[in-house]
Amino acid sequence: MLERLCYAASMKKRPRDISQLAKMIVDEATSEEPATTPTYQPEKNKAAQELGRLGGLKGGKARADKLTPEQRSEIAKKAAKARWKK
Repeated sequence: MLERLCYAASMKKRPRDISQLAKMIVDEATSEEPATTPTYQPEKNKAAQELGRLGGLKGGKARADKLTPEQRSEIAKKAAKARWKK
């Protein structure tokens, strides 16, 4: 029983891509650790980040100020229907 638990715990999720699956099988057969693929993350423009943050901070309030009470009520009703639809 203990052997089955140890075996199940050591199993990895199989990749769907046939090439990745083949590589994983070869790595396990040769007892090599699978190589991790580096993820590429481009540098972000700091100025653009700050501008986006400024717009995001005032966007919702500015929109709410422009709406009439009837429009706000319609939006609220639509949101409530969407929440209770589930």
